[in-house]
Amino acid sequence: MVYDELQKREQFNYYFLLKESVKTRKRYLEIIQLAYNLATSKVILIDDFYPMIYPLKIRKKADLIQVWHAVGAFKTFGFSRVGKPGGPKPDSLAHRNYTKAIVSSPYVAPFYAEGFGIDVANVIPTGIPRTDVFFDDAYKEAKRAEVYAKHPELVGKKVTLYAPTFRGNGQSSAKFPYKQLDFDALYESLGDHEVFLVKMHPFVKKKCPIPAQYKDKILDFTKYPSVNDLLFVTDLLITDYSSVCFEFALLNKPMLFFCFDLEEYIASRDFYVPYEQFTPGEIVRTTSELIEAMKRHHVGDKVDLTAFTDRFFGDLDGKSTERVAQLVIDCIERKK
Repeated sequence: MVYDELQKREQFNYYFLLKESVKTRKRYLEIIQLAYNLATSKVILIDDFYPMIYPLKIRKKADLIQVWHAVGAFKTFGFSRVGKPGGPKPDSLAHRNYTKAIVSSPYVAPFYAEGFGIDVANVIPTGIPRTDVFFDDAYKEAKRAEVYAKHPELVGKKVTLYAPTFRGNGQSSAKFPYKQLDFDALYESLGDHEVFLVKMHPFVKKKCPIPAQYKDKILDFTKYPSVNDLLFVTDLLITDYSSVCFEFALLNKPMLFFCFDLEEYIASRDFYVPYEQFTPGEIVRTTSELIEAMKRHHVGDKVDLTAFTDRFFGDLDGKSTERVAQLVIDCIERKK
């Protein structure tokens, strides 16, 4: 999105080095190309943890901008997790050489500064480009039509989307305890005009074990490319510690938080804000509690999440991409 916006404004030279997954090794020539581009580019954009770049000293006439891949902040990450499982060592070089990082609001800027180990002055509340589509009615309608065209079984149904985060310290150890979800009870609770979609985090490799006889109402949508596009046809979101709750809040629809391991998660990961104070929806611990809570929500239900969105979004205008693009241009102009 930032690339498309920049192309509308300025004729820069762009270089990409993209691989299918972290397991796909870079060829020797690609590493040489990467080194050359890092050394000569005026602006370097990354959107995730990128260990190859952290030992490097960014030259004075360049900027390394972390645009990250998630919205808001509530579970701790980076240097906020020093001493916790999977956390960095205090002297780690990770993240510290960002010259700038973008965030969704001024409220979360101190959390990102702590997590990245950078000065809060270098954390810029531009808003997150991936949220701009939530303010674009034409885009939302087009994506709804696209989802329904691909999956006509959802048309006319109450759609509940279950999108939890993974458990484990990272991609290599990611897992999910499927036993916590009682598929028998869940299926029995669903009416003829209800469907329950499961969208697992892409780090979780083990397939969701939905019994074959239940697949008319409980559907595995893990491989659907964009969780954001699914949100536009979702009537009720169920999540836990995933940042998907931030995007869904922009639709003012109800959410439930299925947290069967809350105390364990607090002990191993913890939060910037006490979890019970953070969640813009009811917390449930068991499948039976989840089913009862699901019954209280209906198609078309709206909730007022203004207090939540005002805290975690600085500008609710759909122009975050424009601001990030301008930040890039300003960085280049200042370096001339």
